[in-house]
This record gives sequence, structure tokens and C-alpha cells, in this order.
Amino acid sequence: MKVYFSTETIPAFKKAVVTIGTFDGVHTGHKSILGQLKREAARIDGETVIITFHPHPRKVIVTGQPAIHLINTIDEKIELLHKNGIDHLVVVPFTDDFSQQSPEAYIEQFLVQKFHPHTVIIGYDHRFGRNRKGDYKLLEVYSARLGFNLMEIPAHVINDNTVSSTRIREAVLHGNTDVANTLLGYDFFFEGTVIDGNKLGRTLGYPTANLRIENEEKLIPGNGIYAVELEIRSRRGEAEINKQRTDIYSPVIVNYPRLKGMMSIGIRPTIGGTDRVIEVNIFDFNEDIYGATVRVYIKKYLRSEVKFNGLEALVEQLGKDKEDTLRALG
Repeated sequence: MKVYFSTETIPAFKKAVVTIGTFDGVHTGHKSILGQLKREAARIDGETVIITFHPHPRKVIVTGQPAIHLINTIDEKIELLHKNGIDHLVVVPFTDDFSQQSPEAYIEQFLVQKFHPHTVIIGYDHRFGRNRKGDYKLLEVYSARLGFNLMEIPAHVINDNTVSSTRIREAVLHGNTDVANTLLGYDFFFEGTVIDGNKLGRTLGYPTANLRIENEEKLIPGNGIYAVELEIRSRRGEAEINKQRTDIYSPVIVNYPRLKGMMSIGIRPTIGGTDRVIEVNIFDFNEDIYGATVRVYIKKYLRSEVKFNGLEALVEQLGKDKEDTLRALG
């Protein structure tokens, strides 16, 4: 898959079969759309092209609302779409000026002049342009006038699909990991940088890696104890794959070894904590990974955060948590 961060750098696509959307989560509902995109491109010997936006349009258009937390960062979205076999992904900078285009200008000057689509596949309820005035019917008029094919993602595919990014976010936040992972079609994950903690876990026999989340928009699971798998994706001082992006690049997927562990998210009430902390006890592991980037895959929610009557009771529970984690991880 080729990724473009500017419409000025995109090439002349071969019979471009185009769809447009935010694709947060790249979940099982999205995959039905991607499947339709790929089937049509194969039928006409064309190329699949996805247009997405960064930052998320809600950040630009909607004001005075709580910040949206996204299932995927832009890098994660790129990785997932690449794994789904898409030919081209164009990440369009979403600005206030862009949002103020008239629907007619959006079709003529953006969609057609920039992408020269052979076919556009779009939801029956898709809205675009200033005040979201553009719709499928307007695209029908312009498809006949400007010479591109238009295919509808019908209402029953969208409305009857029980998968939505909102439902997945709620499941992640409330510890419904089985639901979230089923709807996603993969294990929900996030990345963090290993930082210094108070090293209490080491004295208790359960040393932990404390994680700092670098992307404030990234969705993080609710407080509790989780069975997890981990990948150490870079060591201190190492450059990460794809972090230094150019305007055009092809993602590189690296298969990292998986480690097992248990994770706590919460304020640590047993020791009088007040700040929210994410810490992971990695099983059978004793390496210095301070400064490393770690990816955590959520496998199962085990229990809520509890205030114990002293450290001895906490250690006893940690032993039970490890047993439960090992059973959950098979």
C-alpha cells in the first residue's frame, strides 16, 4: 500500500475505485466496505483508493464538546488498512477551510480533479461539504455529468450492521474486552513509552513497566486489571518504523515477538495513589526497557481495581491475578 499525505503528490491512479471515510477502528463493519471496494477493483482491473482525514473531522467541526478519543492513531489506521490489502491511502489534512468548501466544489475540485475516479463507492447517508449539505443524490447528478461510476453502500449494510466505532469505544472503556475484540476483528491495542515508576512492584515480587501514553487522542481502557500480550517495538534511542514519514511512503510491517503479562490501570488506592497509572508486569522477563516503546494487546478484563487492607493482601491478590492471566492467555 502506498500512503500519501498530500493531494499534490498523488499519482494518476489506474481506474481508481474510491471510498471515503474516517475508518476509526478498521473494524469488521468497515471490512465489508473494504471487501466491496476490492471486488469492484478486481472486476475492472483497477486500483483501490481510500480517502481519509487527519485530524478527525469532529475535532475541527464540532466545538464545545468533550474531546473524542480514537480507537486508532493515524499510524495504527495505516497499518491496519495496509494489512487489509488496500492499494492506496490518501490522508487529507482536514482543516476549517477544507470543511467550508461547497458540496459542488468538493466534488469537482477535490474528488474529481485530484483523484479522477473511475468508480466511487459511498454510503447512502454520506454527507460532505459546507454544513454537510452534499449527499448521495448530488453525487448521482455529478457522476453522470463528470463521467464516473457511483455505487451505493445500501442502508441495510450500514443500518443493520451492529458494529460501530462508538459501540467499540464504549466496550473498551467499560472492560467488555470480548465484545470489543469481536467487533474489531482483532485485539484492541495501544502503545506507550516505558518510564520510571516508584518501583514498588519490584519490592513486592511483581516488577512493572510503567507506561506513558504519547498520543492524548488515543482511547485507553477503563480502570482495572487485564490479561495482556506485549511487543517491545523499539528500544531506547532506536528509531521506530514509519515514525519519520515522508509525503509518500509504503508501510513496513514487522512481526515482533509476543510476551505475556498482566496490566493494571488505575490510581493504586492500596498505597494511597491519586494519579492514574498504567503498569504492566511482564512474565519471565528481566530486561532494562526504560525509554522503550511497548505495544499492549488487551486479551481479557480480569477484575476491577480494589483497595486492599495492606500490601500483604495485595500481594496475595497479585498471585491470583497471575494465575487468572495465564489461564486467560492459554
